[in-house]
Amino acid sequence: MTDLRSTPLFQRHQDLKALLAPFGGWNMPIQYEGILAEHRWCREKAALFDICHMGEFYFQGDFEKSGLENVFTFSVKNIPVGRSRYGFLLNENGGIIDDLIVFRLDEDQVMIVVNAATADNDFEVIQQRISGGIFQNISDTTGKLDLQGPLAREVMVRFFGEKVAEIPYFRFETMEILGEEAIVSRTGYTGELGYEIFLKSHKVGELWDLFMTDDWVKPAGLGARDVLRLEVGYSLYGSDIDEQTTPLEAGLEAFVNFDKEFVGKEALLTQKEEGLSRRKIAFRVQSRRSPRHHYEICFKDDSVGSVTSGVFSPMLGCGIGLGYVQPKAADLDTPLTIRHENVTMEATVVELPFYTGGSLRK
Repeated sequence: MTDLRSTPLFQRHQDLKALLAPFGGWNMPIQYEGILAEHRWCREKAALFDICHMGEFYFQGDFEKSGLENVFTFSVKNIPVGRSRYGFLLNENGGIIDDLIVFRLDEDQVMIVVNAATADNDFEVIQQRISGGIFQNISDTTGKLDLQGPLAREVMVRFFGEKVAEIPYFRFETMEILGEEAIVSRTGYTGELGYEIFLKSHKVGELWDLFMTDDWVKPAGLGARDVLRLEVGYSLYGSDIDEQTTPLEAGLEAFVNFDKEFVGKEALLTQKEEGLSRRKIAFRVQSRRSPRHHYEICFKDDSVGSVTSGVFSPMLGCGIGLGYVQPKAADLDTPLTIRHENVTMEATVVELPFYTGGSLRK
């Protein structure tokens, strides 16, 4: 644990007796009161997450002349100011170096939000692919809190005014919070109505304390966040997607714009032409058992793949998971058997999301 980085809220997590564990090179809170309790609080009220471990980059300049327009699987120049877009940074083979979100701050400015474990490599890769403009890693000076849940909007309005209530899904506003300029975005990773707040790292503790004065708000750790994201089918980098996985295999082609140039495009076009050798599936277990990472997936007694993510879903009352299988076992309603040593569980291929009752777009 001594080599792990800590967020500005580390002492507060300790004071709350949070269970801390390594995640992406950081010492992060996994749970406080308990994963199931925190999960339910997020589904019903407003949960507060410390997400300061994420990486943030700033770019200012000409998107096309610098080459930034061709770095990602989506168009940067076509993102309207005040909106954000999700997509990928790929290698030459079409593998996913990272999944990320780009926020269009101004006509010539963006903020790029990346995963914690990949942040340093992402910065180097992007820097090598562009020329000109200002490109900075602002991760150390940027903090991030996520307030997620059906009551999140009312909490935000209570503290910061009615302007917050007007922010539509996947848009953001730059506004003053605690005397500092902050970005308030209607995005999240839980399937619930929520906000991601980016502000100077030295103000994160003060904002956390302010939220914690509200009776509708409780802290939640990465354990609950993992269950929440999996119930709505969001992929986790390092588990469900990585450099050996392409967006096509992951069923995420919707976030790839083939009408523009980007690194890895030719490899993806070749893969489309030749066909996929494996596909990501979602499956539902016919019991309360939890499938786990690397469990074997079988179809008609043949081993056809493995589990990449799995949990017990409190909202569905059964085990759910994601995994990669041979195409013959990827169709909806296909019966599967999940195996690991003496553990066996029957499952069925289903559509995503598993859980559809969230407040995400309300």
